[in-house]
Amino acid sequence: MSELGSLIYTPQKASGEAISKVESHTPRIIAPDRVGKNTLFKVRVEVGPHPNTVEHSIRWIELYFKEEGRSFNPVFLGRFLLEPVYAEPSVEVSLKLSRSGKLIALAYCNLHGLWESSKDIVVE
Repeated sequence: MSELGSLIYTPQKASGEAISKVESHTPRIIAPDRVGKNTLFKVRVEVGPHPNTVEHSIRWIELYFKEEGRSFNPVFLGRFLLEPVYAEPSVEVSLKLSRSGKLIALAYCNLHGLWESSKDIVVE
Protein backbone atom coordinates (compact mmCIF):
# COMPACT_ATOMS: atom_id res chain seq x y z
CA MET A 1 0.00 0.00 0.00
CA SER A 2 1.28 3.49 -0.86
CA GLU A 3 1.84 6.19 1.74
CA LEU A 4 -0.31 9.30 1.35
CA GLY A 5 2.68 11.48 0.44
CA SER A 6 3.41 9.34 -2.61
CA LEU A 7 -0.14 9.96 -3.86
CA ILE A 8 0.15 13.76 -3.88
CA TYR A 9 1.11 15.39 -7.17
CA THR A 10 3.48 18.35 -7.42
CA PRO A 11 4.93 20.00 -10.52
CA GLN A 12 8.26 18.32 -9.68
CA LYS A 13 6.81 14.80 -9.19
CA ALA A 14 4.17 14.75 -11.95
CA SER A 15 4.73 12.12 -14.63
CA GLY A 16 2.76 10.48 -17.38
CA GLU A 17 -0.74 11.90 -17.87
CA ALA A 18 -0.35 14.08 -14.71
CA ILE A 19 2.19 16.31 -16.51
CA SER A 20 -0.64 17.73 -18.63
CA LYS A 21 -2.61 18.58 -15.46
CA VAL A 22 0.11 20.58 -13.61
CA GLU A 23 -0.98 24.06 -14.75
CA SER A 24 -4.68 23.55 -14.06
CA HIS A 25 -4.41 21.62 -10.77
CA THR A 26 -1.41 22.88 -8.77
CA PRO A 27 -2.50 25.40 -6.12
CA ARG A 28 -0.83 28.81 -6.40
CA ILE A 29 0.04 30.52 -3.13
CA ILE A 30 -0.06 34.31 -3.41
CA ALA A 31 1.61 35.84 -0.35
CA PRO A 32 4.48 38.19 0.46
CA ASP A 33 7.98 36.68 0.63
CA ARG A 34 8.68 38.59 3.86
CA VAL A 35 6.36 39.64 6.67
CA GLY A 36 6.70 41.40 10.00
CA LYS A 37 6.65 39.32 13.16
CA ASN A 38 3.05 38.93 14.42
CA THR A 39 1.85 41.32 11.70
CA LEU A 40 -1.40 40.47 9.92
CA PHE A 41 -1.03 39.67 6.20
CA LYS A 42 -3.19 38.04 3.54
CA VAL A 43 -2.61 34.75 1.75
CA ARG A 44 -4.60 33.72 -1.30
CA VAL A 45 -4.62 30.21 -2.77
CA GLU A 46 -5.96 29.70 -6.29
CA VAL A 47 -6.31 26.72 -8.60
CA GLY A 48 -6.92 26.91 -12.31
CA PRO A 49 -8.17 27.70 -14.73
CA HIS A 50 -10.08 24.55 -13.88
CA PRO A 51 -13.55 23.19 -14.78
CA ASN A 52 -16.18 23.81 -12.14
CA THR A 53 -18.89 21.26 -12.78
CA VAL A 54 -20.41 18.58 -10.58
CA GLU A 55 -18.56 16.01 -12.70
CA HIS A 56 -15.14 17.74 -12.50
CA SER A 57 -14.16 20.37 -9.94
CA ILE A 58 -11.81 21.34 -7.12
CA ARG A 59 -13.68 20.22 -3.98
CA TRP A 60 -11.41 21.62 -1.27
CA ILE A 61 -8.24 23.55 -0.52
CA GLU A 62 -6.19 23.09 2.67
CA LEU A 63 -3.46 25.34 4.02
CA TYR A 64 -0.64 24.33 6.39
CA PHE A 65 2.40 26.06 7.87
CA LYS A 66 5.71 24.27 8.50
CA GLU A 67 7.24 26.51 11.18
CA GLU A 68 11.01 26.67 11.68
CA GLY A 69 12.09 25.36 15.08
CA ARG A 70 8.77 23.65 15.85
CA SER A 71 9.03 20.06 17.05
CA PHE A 72 5.87 18.81 15.34
CA ASN A 73 4.95 20.11 11.91
CA PRO A 74 3.00 21.15 9.98
CA VAL A 75 0.41 23.36 11.66
CA PHE A 76 -3.04 22.94 10.07
CA LEU A 77 -4.36 26.42 9.22
CA GLY A 78 -7.66 25.61 7.55
CA ARG A 79 -9.77 23.72 5.06
CA PHE A 80 -12.00 25.45 2.58
CA LEU A 81 -14.83 23.32 1.18
CA LEU A 82 -15.94 24.30 -2.31
CA GLU A 83 -19.33 23.54 -3.79
CA PRO A 84 -19.15 22.76 -7.53
CA VAL A 85 -20.73 25.30 -9.88
CA TYR A 86 -21.14 27.95 -7.13
CA ALA A 87 -17.70 28.30 -5.50
CA GLU A 88 -14.57 28.97 -7.54
CA PRO A 89 -11.24 27.52 -6.30
CA SER A 90 -9.84 30.76 -4.90
CA VAL A 91 -9.65 31.38 -1.15
CA GLU A 92 -8.11 34.06 1.04
CA VAL A 93 -7.08 33.97 4.69
CA SER A 94 -5.37 36.43 7.03
CA LEU A 95 -2.41 35.14 9.04
CA LYS A 96 0.05 36.26 11.72
CA LEU A 97 3.36 34.43 12.08
CA SER A 98 6.01 34.64 14.78
CA ARG A 99 8.62 32.51 12.96
CA SER A 100 9.72 31.90 9.40
CA GLY A 101 8.64 28.75 7.61
CA LYS A 102 6.86 27.29 4.63
CA LEU A 103 3.22 27.61 3.61
CA ILE A 104 1.90 24.40 2.07
CA ALA A 105 -1.31 24.25 0.04
CA LEU A 106 -3.21 21.11 -0.97
CA ALA A 107 -6.05 21.06 -3.48
CA TYR A 108 -8.32 18.11 -4.24
CA CYS A 109 -9.80 17.53 -7.69
CA ASN A 110 -12.52 14.90 -7.74
CA LEU A 111 -11.08 13.42 -10.97
CA HIS A 112 -7.33 14.04 -10.73
CA GLY A 113 -6.53 13.68 -7.03
CA LEU A 114 -4.39 15.68 -4.60
CA TRP A 115 -2.04 18.46 -5.69
CA GLU A 116 0.48 20.34 -3.55
CA SER A 117 2.60 23.48 -3.66
CA SER A 118 4.60 25.47 -1.13
CA LYS A 119 6.04 28.93 -0.53
CA ASP A 120 8.73 30.06 1.91
CA ILE A 121 7.83 32.99 4.18
CA VAL A 122 10.52 34.92 6.06
CA VAL A 123 9.47 36.61 9.31
CA GLU A 124 11.53 39.68 10.10
